[in-house]
Amino acid sequence: MTTNTTVGARDARSAERGAATRPGEPGRDFASKSLPRHLARGAVGFGLIVGSIALVPVAGPATLLAAPLALIAFRGCPTCWMVGLAQTISRGRLERRCVDGACVLTKAQPPARATNR
Repeated sequence: MTTNTTVGARDARSAERGAATRPGEPGRDFASKSLPRHLARGAVGFGLIVGSIALVPVAGPATLLAAPLALIAFRGCPTCWMVGLAQTISRGRLERRCVDGACVLTKAQPPARATNR
């Protein structure tokens, strides 16, 4: 049986650069700094999409030009926004630990509190 050392070497190089080779690996971050900020981006994005479609009968097809602006608000597509929502909610609550190619989600350890004694 042969092993593919090229894939392992590529993964190691990308880990050194901080880049991800597959979706879901470290380096893929769609989260916002806060939940209200992320929800505001979603409201703007969905508002632009719905508004551009709803205004077609009133203002004509030119309103569809507002729909691509939603991609900027979403930082990609609506799916990217949903992934970012999950990341924003779970940030600080879950950790992914990978050992020997097997990854497990665990609860994050609470930060040590400083005592003023």
